[in-house]
Amino acid sequence: MDNIKLEEKLDRIENLLLGSKKVLTLEEASDYTGISRSYLYKLTSSGIVPHSKPNGKLIFFDVEKLNSWLLQNKRKSVGEIKNEALSYALRSKRP
Repeated sequence: MDNIKLEEKLDRIENLLLGSKKVLTLEEASDYTGISRSYLYKLTSSGIVPHSKPNGKLIFFDVEKLNSWLLQNKRKSVGEIKNEALSYALRSKRP
């Protein structure tokens, strides 16, 4: 097995392990979300992303809160919008 395939497999295993953790460090949260460390730090310093600083220095993220934050402001698919429009039109139809 060549080194590139081995590195890819190790990256996948590492990502799976990150998914099973309950609390992530800044670096782990960056890998988990795909957000750069510098931008993630900026989000924490402005209070946009939920995080904890138990000792006042290191930053930690609760995975469940991080997932909720990532999934906020959901955008509806075209199919969902069409279904809602159809339902509304059928409900609003006057005899």
